[in-house]
Formats: sequence, structure tokens, C-alpha cells
Amino acid sequence: MTPLTISLALLVVANVFMTFAWYGHLSLLADRPLWLVILISWGIAFFEYCLQVPANRLGFSVMNLGQLKVAQEVIAMFVFMVFSRVYMKKPLTLDLLYATGCLVMAAYFIFRRGPAAS
Repeated sequence: MTPLTISLALLVVANVFMTFAWYGHLSLLADRPLWLVILISWGIAFFEYCLQVPANRLGFSVMNLGQLKVAQEVIAMFVFMVFSRVYMKKPLTLDLLYATGCLVMAAYFIFRRGPAAS
């Protein structure tokens, strides 16, 4: 696999952990004390960082900083949409789809000359 593929795959998995750390407690731990929820979220975020930091280091070897950021945001939105629908049982709204489409367009513009293009 190429560094680009590995970086993007690591970012996908990291974003799954990030999404659960940020939003998973809203349904599963809603009745728990806030201090406990914070500790659990930090624990989940640890694994996100264990994947995200190497993903960014590897990704930065083949993408410029803007491309890396936009790629992460597009991945985050797609992971969030799946999380929202499957885990939180929320409907996908047109506004969320439009917002994701705008990020996909941002990815088009930042990657149109290829990875690592300035």
C-alpha cells in the first residue's frame, strides 16, 4: 500500500475513535457523572491519537498541510454520518448531506493538481 492509502486508512479508523470519544457518551453514558464521562472520552481519544499522529506524519510526506486537513475533515464527516445513522439512530438530513458535499468540493479543489501540489 502507498503512504497515501495507509495515511487515509489510519485517519478513517482514528476518526471512528474520535467520533465515539466526542459523541458516543450522549446516549450510552447520559446518566453517568460528567467527570467519569470525561475520563472515558479521554481514554477513547488516546487510541484516536495513537492512529491520528502517525497518519498525519505519513500523510504529510505525500500531501501538503491543506490537503491533509481537508482529507481529515471529509473523512470525519463521512464517519460522523455513519455514526449518526447507525449508532445514534438519527436520520441523515439534507443539510448534513449538503455540508458534506461542500467538503467534498473543497477536497476536489485542494487535490485537483494531485497530492502534495502547492
